[in-house]
Amino acid sequence: MHALVSIHDAVFRHVERGGNWLLPLAARFVFASTLLLYFWNSGLTKLGDGILGLFSPSIGAYSQIFPKQLEAAGYDVSQFGLFQKLVVLAGTYAEFILPLLIVIGLFTRLASLGMIGFVIVQSLTDIYGHGATDGKTLGALFDRFPDAVILDQRLFWVFLLAVLVVKGAGALSVDALLRNRMEPAIA
Repeated sequence: MHALVSIHDAVFRHVERGGNWLLPLAARFVFASTLLLYFWNSGLTKLGDGILGLFSPSIGAYSQIFPKQLEAAGYDVSQFGLFQKLVVLAGTYAEFILPLLIVIGLFTRLASLGMIGFVIVQSLTDIYGHGATDGKTLGALFDRFPDAVILDQRLFWVFLLAVLVVKGAGALSVDALLRNRMEPAIA
């Protein structure tokens, strides 16, 4: 029995070391292949027309972020103040910048933490702003059905991002490149 435990420990010690290198890279790959374009396309729907659209969000941006307030304002964006415009712009920019930082592996832990916050706000807006409270969309944990958009799907997103918060970007990243360049200067 002792020999079996020793073999197990020896094998999985190597797996664990490899996992420390592979897990963050795999998490960034999964994020890039499943969520990068989702967030970028969502961000594109929030931009206004032309190059100045970067600073002038579309009505779609307000309808996604402030749905009830926009309806109460008769869909007249001019009734919104500077605060709402800044929130919409920040949310729009976050949908482009944070996923890009995660994919290239720059400030990965902070970007992933920011994306976790973004997903939580997105989910709360869907529930309270858009009224996504039906069982199919909202779902329920431990209900044996893994197909709900909010509680099931986004729980996986947050878990994936939490792996990056804990593990960082891994060896193949801009973070690692910067860290390797800084270590000789510190020593």
